[in-house]
Amino acid sequence: MHISVSDAINLLSRTPQVLEDLLHGIPDSLLHANEGGDSWSPYDVVGHLIHGEKTDWIPRMKICLSDDDHKTFTPFDRFAQFEDSKGKLLPELLQTFRNLREENLATLQNFHLSSEDFKRTAIHPAFGTVTLQQLLATWVVHDQNHIYQITRTISHQYRDETGPWRAYLRIIE
Repeated sequence: MHISVSDAINLLSRTPQVLEDLLHGIPDSLLHANEGGDSWSPYDVVGHLIHGEKTDWIPRMKICLSDDDHKTFTPFDRFAQFEDSKGKLLPELLQTFRNLREENLATLQNFHLSSEDFKRTAIHPAFGTVTLQQLLATWVVHDQNHIYQITRTISHQYRDETGPWRAYLRIIE
């Protein structure tokens, strides 16, 4: 399947509402719970998505689309949310994410990307040469990955209480 901008926008535009529906009003015990170790809570994931909206997707697309000789992405700080979100309430984070996402999707739409633009490349610090098409597809899948992570983390909190049904609940294996 070849990703189109309209399909990507269709999916990416849904994430803020999905997160609001999933997380608004849930108890802090679930909002800040994780799966142990260095895993992230739903709260942490929202902060991570905000950081991505600010520093990852559109800035990297602009690098791909530029005519610069040195089109290298700045490394992404996967842990910036721990400092950036400190002291903020979930409703504020969700609204910030919604606002940033709306701005970024408007920017994406205004790029008027062609099939040739999708082939444009830049250098990723870990992967080497990547295309704009790969970046856009990754943005979509990144959202889906973190929605799954949130639901898995919340489900994990009920893992022991499910009893024998656990055998049928792949999300908490």
